[in-house]
Amino acid sequence: MAFAGVLNEADIAAALEACKSPDTFNYKNFFHTCGLSGHSADDVKKAFGIIDRDKICFIEEDELKLFLQNFSANARALTDAETKAFLKAGDTDGDGKIGVDEFAAVVKQ
Repeated sequence: MAFAGVLNEADIAAALEACKSPDTFNYKNFFHTCGLSGHSADDVKKAFGIIDRDKICFIEEDELKLFLQNFSANARALTDAETKAFLKAGDTDGDGKIGVDEFAAVVKQ
């Protein structure tokens, strides 16, 4: 698992269970339930690196759509509405993507 050693597997499972149905994903609840919001800045940066699949130092809309699959390969994709809401929450500079500092801010909300 990509988050082994960073997050507790039971917490990840609980976070994924809470949003398994379409249009139930809430990033604040997810980060709180999986425990990432209580982790160090270094752990949040590690999480960012896992989610940034193409390694260009930004999380883009296509990577956000597959966000849950970073936590479990068989997790669902986010709906278009969930993806756009997540992007809007994180993209504070309006460039259409989420940088590491923006991601850290969203995780800690």
